[in-house]
Amino acid sequence: MTSKYNIITFLPVNLFEQFQEVANTYFLFLLILQLIPQISSLSWFTTIVPLVLVLSITAVKDATDDYFRHKSDNQVNNRQSQVLINGILQKEKWMNVRVGDIIKLENNQFVAADLLLLSSSEPHGLCYIETAELDGYEFCRVLDLFDENTIENFEFDLVVCEPPNNKLDRFCGTLYWRECKYGLSNQNMLLRGCVLRNTESCYGLVIFAGPDTKLMQNSGRTKFKRTSIDRLMNTLVLWIFGFLVCMGVILAIGNAVWEREVGFLFQSYLPWDPPVDNFLFSAFLSFWSYVIILNTVVPISLYVSVEVIRLCHSYFINWDRRMFCNRSSTPAEARSTTLNEELGQVEYIFSDKTGTLTQNIMTFNKCSINGRAYGEVMNIPGAQHKRAQPLDFSTWNPLADRDFCFYDASLLEAVKVGEPAVHEFFRVLSLCHTVMSEEKSEGELVYKAQSPDEGALVTAARNFGFVFRSRTPSTITTQELGKAVTYTLLAILDFNNIRKRMSVIVRTPEGRIRLYCKGADTVLFERLHSCSHDVMNITSDHLNEYAGDGLRTLALAYRDLSEEQWAEWAERYRGADKAIDCREDRLAAAYEEIEQDLMLLGATAIEDKLQEGVAETIAILSLANIKIWVLTGDKQETAVNIGYSCKMLTDDTTEVFIVNGHTVQSVREDLRLVSCSLGNGFSSGDAANCVPDQEKCAQPQAPPTSVLESISGEFALVISGHSLAHALEADMEQEFLETACACRAVICCRVTPLQKAMVVELVKRHKNAVTLAIGDGANDVSMIKTAHIGVGISGQEGIQAVLASDYSFSQFRFLQRLLLVHGRWSYLRMCRFLCYFFYKNFAFTMVHFWFGFFCGFSAQTVYDQYFITLYNIVYTSLPVLAMGIFDQDVPEQRSLEYPKLYEPGQLNLLFNKREFFICIAQGIYTSVVLFFIPYGVLSQATQSNGVPLADYQTFAVTTATALVIVVSVQISLDTGYWTAINHFFVWGSVGAYFTILFTMHSSVLFNIFPKQFHFLGKANTLAQPVVWLTIALATVICIAPVLAFRFLKLDLKPQLSDTVRALGRLGRGGSRRSGYAFAHQEGFGELITSGKNMRLSSLALATFASRHSASWIDTLRKKKHNPHSQLDMLHCP
Repeated sequence: MTSKYNIITFLPVNLFEQFQEVANTYFLFLLILQLIPQISSLSWFTTIVPLVLVLSITAVKDATDDYFRHKSDNQVNNRQSQVLINGILQKEKWMNVRVGDIIKLENNQFVAADLLLLSSSEPHGLCYIETAELDGYEFCRVLDLFDENTIENFEFDLVVCEPPNNKLDRFCGTLYWRECKYGLSNQNMLLRGCVLRNTESCYGLVIFAGPDTKLMQNSGRTKFKRTSIDRLMNTLVLWIFGFLVCMGVILAIGNAVWEREVGFLFQSYLPWDPPVDNFLFSAFLSFWSYVIILNTVVPISLYVSVEVIRLCHSYFINWDRRMFCNRSSTPAEARSTTLNEELGQVEYIFSDKTGTLTQNIMTFNKCSINGRAYGEVMNIPGAQHKRAQPLDFSTWNPLADRDFCFYDASLLEAVKVGEPAVHEFFRVLSLCHTVMSEEKSEGELVYKAQSPDEGALVTAARNFGFVFRSRTPSTITTQELGKAVTYTLLAILDFNNIRKRMSVIVRTPEGRIRLYCKGADTVLFERLHSCSHDVMNITSDHLNEYAGDGLRTLALAYRDLSEEQWAEWAERYRGADKAIDCREDRLAAAYEEIEQDLMLLGATAIEDKLQEGVAETIAILSLANIKIWVLTGDKQETAVNIGYSCKMLTDDTTEVFIVNGHTVQSVREDLRLVSCSLGNGFSSGDAANCVPDQEKCAQPQAPPTSVLESISGEFALVISGHSLAHALEADMEQEFLETACACRAVICCRVTPLQKAMVVELVKRHKNAVTLAIGDGANDVSMIKTAHIGVGISGQEGIQAVLASDYSFSQFRFLQRLLLVHGRWSYLRMCRFLCYFFYKNFAFTMVHFWFGFFCGFSAQTVYDQYFITLYNIVYTSLPVLAMGIFDQDVPEQRSLEYPKLYEPGQLNLLFNKREFFICIAQGIYTSVVLFFIPYGVLSQATQSNGVPLADYQTFAVTTATALVIVVSVQISLDTGYWTAINHFFVWGSVGAYFTILFTMHSSVLFNIFPKQFHFLGKANTLAQPVVWLTIALATVICIAPVLAFRFLKLDLKPQLSDTVRALGRLGRGGSRRSGYAFAHQEGFGELITSGKNMRLSSLALATFASRHSASWIDTLRKKKHNPHSQLDMLHCP
């Protein structure tokens, strides 16, 4: 059950939740005050109507969300399952399934609960399932205790297992049956959310049900993320409330003074209302009265308006066809509606490599066997320009995969002539894996692998004559050079992120026991026998070459075991497997014991190509001053090469620093050497112990003269996982952070999922910057959840990253559009919305404050109560919403062409405390004009018939009309992008005001409700020319300074967006010749002669044209960062 409400509990529970918001509770308190006649000069509906509207909108949104949750719950809970009750299968709904029930599942059925697999209809007790977390199929090994005929009589004694948890890849338990113990692992479990595939039926024992299942445990509430604007708004609302209290105190003091000095003169015919008996009590009541009148400075509709705007922005992301992947039919999805404007403020991006920057589609390219390298494509003599052709494996191997490409014929010849090392090499690849094989027709094999790496390696072995055909829980059948061979599978030592290797122990047809192992070279080389050192040295050189080419590498090894060694170890292994406590640790220790004294066979090299548009995306994001850190599990050379491929690193990079120490001291020394080279020593003592590169600081850095220099920056840092473990310790993390942030590119290699999250948390904790993490696999989930914004790539590694993310799409290149278009626009729109919202509310409310000094501080309102009620609901709500939803300063294409436009969001320039006070000052200025201009003019004005206009009602209508016109003109000036909806809302709101005004002041309503509508005929005062002249004068005085300031700012200190708009107008209106001359402000001569990549040439114009316009941003950036940072040190004279 994921829903929160039902029909009975919805209203009380939802209201209780909504009144947890301070603003809602505050307005409820005001409503109670308005029910006290001695305090309130306003009718109760002026507060209850906006409050009910806000509560209703929020309730409808919550009800809609919960309706879909109910719909999903009902769909899941009403699924039918077959439960074994008293030896008879009976149909039960999922909601009625309990722990201890035995369930029968049939093909293509969803798994109702977390089940212990007891029996399967498949041969050898295998069961095939499809999961939402992994692409393709997995297999579960059955306990193989009974068949379907005896399952009806099964009665277990006891199952002892771990408590419910959210670890999808781990399970530990023990089954007690017939005085025997059976160890249980994750391989024996069918988890809820899986679908049974290619299996006629199976039986399972319910271990966890309902909210205890691992799927539901993972569906718990994640950490609530709030934007910096949210936090600022909460602070500002508290300030506004304090300002409201101050105004109430000032007016209450004024009331006390007035009542004491002047009010007593009126006591004879205007006595105090009971229970007021002195001026102090009158001031006390006056304070609360003014709190009620001035409450509109605390905007009740602010939060709900913000949520509506964010929801619309999320739909814009979902509807963006340019972020839709046609190949996989995957649209972009905003899974969170609360972080859109934060997308416009990102400064650090933390990216996984495999599947995020690369395609995660693996191809077997090269290998090293017994010290000899294979896979290099040799030129054909006399035909240097002829493209090499892939080998044709089908002529001698009918089971070969036709899509497999390999070009080096010498490896195939080595297989054919029977080189023992080569045969053993491919035998490892055909046996050491967890791939499942499905033979759809004779000779047509389909492999189902848990990772693309495994699939590529098994496919390579298949093409070279070592074909994996099938497996059972105890055997592996292969076809070696046309001959069927069956190996007895004794044990699988499975892979995990800590071990970074996997092994199998098999018995050959000849009776020998052999362990085959594959894994990371850094792990395997530590476990080699001393006689393999010569081969290891040669293989290491080959591995470095492969990694330099950006290939993913694995080392392969084997070990022969005697019967005695196997028997002794198998006993310890079974004991660890059945252990209830610390089972994982005991198994790891057993694996470590047997995986020693290995004989090295060689290494494999797999290519994982970059995704389309990765280099261009990183280039554009770098121009937007976004720093990109790559956190990968690959080895150092591979990661560095990918850095060059995707233009994080270039030949123009001044220096790539490598931190690869294994001890705390060596890592600290490496970091300080890097720091000194950057001119950023942490202390004079440290600086004395190193010799910085004097030549780098001998001259100030020249401005970049090519696009690639602008992209790459000056320095890059590469740090390994074992060095990072020391660098993240408390006494060194600050030093590491400062050094890393001084570099434009950072690559962390050989890192674990936990280290990824720790790096993100470090930057998030110490830097006043928005972080974004992007990844595609389960190992990226912790990093995605830790960052301010998490982005999931829906790729080859399942959807765990997507489920944990705030935004998702299928290609890394879509990130530039998410940030530079949607993110920047969302931030711009939200900032403009907030500035105008606070402005219009202060302009409206402060008129009451000034009026208090002219009405004896009696808490009399300027406007009629209907205008007060409708001002924020009808007259001004829709125009500002339209601006917050649709506004834009430059078109989307310009946002991508000029990445510098993104920087104001990073510096938080468009809405901050300074901008807030400017808006408040403008609102107060407007209120002064709107009060004193009509007051001064109308006090001496008369109608055409000589009747004075100096009455309260005429003044109220004039002031209200001027206010509506002024704020409408102001939002017209603030709106940068007009749509039909903007026009309709702005001018429609003005029309609605006059329509309602004349309706409420008509004789019809007065005759029906004389006490409620007593402004009879006062709208006719708008027919007087002096009234319209007053309104026009007030409008001009309010708007003229704004126009003058904006024109001066545009002329003297234009923002980059102003320059870009001007360039756009010149481009549309100017001739081709003038545009050509303007474009040659600075040319591409150096770029062309240097022979550098021209793919990003369209970005250069954006950089050059914005260089001078963006200088004010650069100045602010220097002020924001530590003055002792590397940026200042690098520009030393």
